[in-house]
Amino acid sequence: MAAEPGRHWQRFEPRQRVKRIAVFLVALGTVAVSWLYMGLDLQYVWTAPQELLDLAVRMFPPNWAYTTEIVLPLIETVHIAVVGTILAVGASLPVAFLAAENTTPNRVTYAIGKLIVTVTRSVHVIIWALVFVVMLGPGAFAGMVAIAVRSIGFVAKLLGEEIEEIEFDQVEAIRATGASSFQVLLYSVIPQIKPALVGIGVYRWDINVRSATILGAVGAGGIGVQLFNAVDAFQWSSVLMILIAILGIVLLSETISARARAVVR
Repeated sequence: MAAEPGRHWQRFEPRQRVKRIAVFLVALGTVAVSWLYMGLDLQYVWTAPQELLDLAVRMFPPNWAYTTEIVLPLIETVHIAVVGTILAVGASLPVAFLAAENTTPNRVTYAIGKLIVTVTRSVHVIIWALVFVVMLGPGAFAGMVAIAVRSIGFVAKLLGEEIEEIEFDQVEAIRATGASSFQVLLYSVIPQIKPALVGIGVYRWDINVRSATILGAVGAGGIGVQLFNAVDAFQWSSVLMILIAILGIVLLSETISARARAVVR
């Protein structure tokens, strides 16, 4: 359809253009104010390549002899992620049922479920690790609990959304047989969300392997303890060896996670 003579097509109306420009200016002003408030200085940006090259020279070659000292911490890191994920998946199931509108008993339990999801997700795993190191002492146990607590909200949120999308006809069919609420969940709801449960659990385990590598910064066990000790001692060749080992574990977990999710689908 041809445009009328003397008229030009425009994507936005004048009022919409003014709003978009205003939003852009507000965003730009926010960035400028934040930059000035933090006092960012770009002088170190120009020397960063030289400093990075100097660090690479000090790291290379990696200390291959250090490999024997990091095997057990690497295994401990994987165990922290595995046990923490299993605990999180088990604990997230009741939370997900509370946080899903179609399975929660009432508005109070719904609010409780949402509160648990929000609190556990909003606090970083390092903060949880600090808390549990104080409560339980340094070591892998505190790291495992921190991983589990941090993962509950993530898993429960995604599972709750899956529960809200289930076919409710199956729930009514099981309920019509006289089944209890627990039996309805066991034989109707859980079978429908089982593929999602496995996929989310594997995906979260993949994330937890990466998170577990840094828990040693606060004394929560794993390979992070060796990493930060080596950094503090300026043993850069050992640091590179640890980074290579962490990269290998992360790539392995990524491969296992991808294949497991493909099988579930």
